[in-house]
Amino acid sequence: MRKYELMVILPMEEDQHREGRERLLADLAAAGAEIEKTDEIGERDLAYEINKRRRGRYVLFTLRVAPQAIANLDRVFKLNANLVKYLFVRIEV
Repeated sequence: MRKYELMVILPMEEDQHREGRERLLADLAAAGAEIEKTDEIGERDLAYEINKRRRGRYVLFTLRVAPQAIANLDRVFKLNANLVKYLFVRIEV
């Protein structure tokens, strides 16, 4: 298992934020990811408009997951309507 950082942007609306985060955590658990750390960065303006949104809630996860699970997570995250954007970055240990 490798170490990754996952930056996600969730909607500002409380119900969509909660649903998106719950589904995100469920998808990570299903992929066998071990979440080491979660940082709530907070609400910020987006650099450009995404799906008619100008602001979002940023959350940074540090996790361990198998490299082959990243492609599956990428596919599953694209189906999550309550996830504005996400990015996986591999951390060299």
